Amino acid sequence: MNTALIATAWTSAGNTSPMRSPATSPVPIHERLKAIAEAGFMGFGLVADDLMAIRDSIGFAALGAMAAEHGLSHIEIELIERWWIPRGQSGHTYHVRDLLLDAADVLKPAFIKISSENGSAAIDLASLVAPLRELADDASRLGTRIAIETMPFSRLATVPVGAELVDAVAHPHVGLLVDAWHVFRAETSLTELDTSLPDGIVFGVELDDAMPEVVGTLFEDTIDRRVLCGEGSFDLSGLVDVLRGKGFDGPWGVEILSESFRTLPVGEALQRAAETARKVL
Repeated sequence: MNTALIATAWTSAGNTSPMRSPATSPVPIHERLKAIAEAGFMGFGLVADDLMAIRDSIGFAALGAMAAEHGLSHIEIELIERWWIPRGQSGHTYHVRDLLLDAADVLKPAFIKISSENGSAAIDLASLVAPLRELADDASRLGTRIAIETMPFSRLATVPVGAELVDAVAHPHVGLLVDAWHVFRAETSLTELDTSLPDGIVFGVELDDAMPEVVGTLFEDTIDRRVLCGEGSFDLSGLVDVLRGKGFDGPWGVEILSESFRTLPVGEALQRAAETARKVL
């Protein structure tokens, strides 16, 4: 039974958040990777702002070499939104897409994470199919995959909807990233999750927890109020059982975002995140 862990991007980012622009981690990358390895993680994630800073300083090849020196063999990169909007049209995100594909060409991540955009849930997925196939083709040529993360405040609001899109795209390099927070805050039951997931569709998982009541908006709750695994209300053991039953057995991402967590020294934050996630697994 695999209990290997991945320190996803925000878990090791230190005192920054998705609300900041840029959201670049204030922790130097060599210190960050050292702390990730010392906490017992086997890999890590980085967001686009971090990747831009690395590209413009040490470069992606040096990052890959540094990761290897620390024994970090699994890399994830994120996040592409509005990937269906053609290059040059209002709202397009090709600046992020090009950056992440350039990084993927060097780093060979396990997957590139994508989402959609905040707003009302999509009614018709048909317009998303061809653009996602095109993105998956780009990823596959670079030896990586695309993992869709659904979010309850976005156009792709639930894991079952994400699974429906993966089925429609029918591309071997497209799958799902299942985040516990987004499952439970979307009020997706474990039975519904089990029913909606074919074997092999889950490329990655992110474990986290939260209190029973949402504080503020869903978006505010997800970036400021998560708690360590096992310290909230989510049935994480049940979630892990469902996902293992569908053929996923790690490595398991840990993604903790909160006002209190991000002010901890990064080494301490990572140790706490790892210890509590291992108890769940």
